[in-house]
Amino acid sequence: MLLLVKRVMQGMFGLWLICPVILVAEEKKIEYKPPVVGSGLFSDKLAMMDKEREEYAINIANYAGNQIADAKGSSASLMQARRLLALSLHLSPRNRKAVVMNYQLEKGILPHKVEGDYSAEVLARLLLTRGQLLIKQTAEEDVLLGRCFIEVAAEMDPRNEDAVYASELLRLDNQKISWDHLTDVIVKPLVLPTTNATHKKEARP
Repeated sequence: MLLLVKRVMQGMFGLWLICPVILVAEEKKIEYKPPVVGSGLFSDKLAMMDKEREEYAINIANYAGNQIADAKGSSASLMQARRLLALSLHLSPRNRKAVVMNYQLEKGILPHKVEGDYSAEVLARLLLTRGQLLIKQTAEEDVLLGRCFIEVAAEMDPRNEDAVYASELLRLDNQKISWDHLTDVIVKPLVLPTTNATHKKEARP
């Protein structure tokens, strides 16, 4: 009996030693560089209503978060999330989901998986269709967002032949997106008006 108790105590002591190691591994800092988007690339002239922009921003952010959760914060999922969250924030700079997730990732907090409005396959089809319509508008902002949507659609669902074909045509025509323009926007520093520190002395009579 004493021997059994001794072995149980030894086992508990071993677990006590292992637990801190497990906790340290779980708390390992993830490497995430938040995108710089400024005030957003898309103005009110974009051929999308504010509500539609908000809905796409939420669903794209949800997809990015679920990919990170599935991949347990892998480098590839974080790089993908950086691009997708940048796109969400350009669509809707104050989107709650994208803003919060971006902040938490910077602090090393991984998102939990959530139930989105659409599956990846359905969202990819929606992005493809909307992207093709935007490109037909010919305005610069519309074409840029349309190309973004098409590329993201092919990435979300590589089995969607229409999305992959449309994305590959952009590549063949040298119209692929340079994502640096979305993730690393050059923000001009705020220049405050300067006041003349040297005050002229009042002339004496």
